[in-house]
Amino acid sequence: MTAEKLAELAKEAMAHAYAPYSGFMVGAALLCKDGTVYQGCNIENAAFGPTNCAERTAFFKAVYDGRREFTAIAVCGGKDGVVTGTFPPCGVCRQVMREFCADDFVIYLVNESGFETHTLAQMLPFSFSAAEHMQHGSPSEAK
Repeated sequence: MTAEKLAELAKEAMAHAYAPYSGFMVGAALLCKDGTVYQGCNIENAAFGPTNCAERTAFFKAVYDGRREFTAIAVCGGKDGVVTGTFPPCGVCRQVMREFCADDFVIYLVNESGFETHTLAQMLPFSFSAAEHMQHGSPSEAK
C-alpha cells in the first residue's frame, strides 16, 4: 500500500465524522502489517470528554478484529470536511499508538498539498511503552 493510497483512504474516512460542535472533521487510515486497512473518524460529544479521535477509532476497530501489528497511519482533517493544514495526533492517540507500535511506526500527516512523514519516535519522544511497564512494574510497585 502506498502512502498516497493510505492518504486517500484517510480523506475518505473524514466523510463519516460526527462533528456537530467544532465542524472539524478528521479521518484516519491505519495500515496493518498484513495489508488490511482500518478507517476511523472523529466522533464528538456535547460533553467533549467522551469525544473520540479518528486515530483511536481506527485502532479500536482493528484491535476488536484481533489485529495487533501495525505499520503506518495517515491522518487528515479540516473544517466541514475540507482538508486544511496538518492535524497531528493528540497525546492520547500517540500513547495508544505506542501501546501497539514500534518506534519506526510511520505517521503520515496529510495536508492540502500532500503529506508529511514522521515516525512514532519523533512524535512521542521519551515514551512509556508496554515493554517498559513489564520490565519496571507498575508505578505503585515502584514505591
